[in-house]
Amino acid sequence: MPRPSNPLLSADRIRRAGLEIIDARGLEGLSMRGLADELGVKASSLYNHVPAKEQLLQEIADDVTASVDVSGFEAGWPTGIRTWARSYRAALTAHPNLVPYIAYGPARREAALRRADAVHGGLTRAGWPQRYATMIGASTKYLVVGSAMGSFSAGFVDDAEVYDERFPHLDRAHLLRGHAAEIDNDSFELALAALIDGLHRLYHDLVGADGPRERDRTEG
Repeated sequence: MPRPSNPLLSADRIRRAGLEIIDARGLEGLSMRGLADELGVKASSLYNHVPAKEQLLQEIADDVTASVDVSGFEAGWPTGIRTWARSYRAALTAHPNLVPYIAYGPARREAALRRADAVHGGLTRAGWPQRYATMIGASTKYLVVGSAMGSFSAGFVDDAEVYDERFPHLDRAHLLRGHAAEIDNDSFELALAALIDGLHRLYHDLVGADGPRERDRTEG
């Protein structure tokens, strides 16, 4: 049987190639024509699998965020927030160039809306008022997206002379780049812990120190 003259396409192969382009060149580097060239096909062939670039971006975003875990709310709202935030950050930091697109919001993406519904439902079932559940979801997302957009620590050059004398309080800043992943992760965990600690106090004022708060008090 003769081999096809053009490489065989699949929706999965198209999404993977599109994500590779985004990882390498950023969102602005992705075009349907460029993607077709990368796959060795004509641009018209892509439209048999995906009708438009926006649809492709939605599907790529769904692939990247498929590992985000919102099941932790069954063990209490603090566990739910921790599990959601950590898995969300892990998914986004693997593909930072895609973060601006995902940060825009769920729009009509079914999977993203299901996760938002699970988060909001987990918070309101725990007793949080609707308005506060919305703000907690937004605050957690701000923390995650900000952390995933780029590295704070890697933004410092590893040249001690840059900081010497002129910036005496940054005398060890040249060491940050070499420990960027560790410091960035620990910084995220510090901010997440501070957020949840503050929410514990607010929850006590709004709802009272009942089961969900007590059950999660010892969790890390």
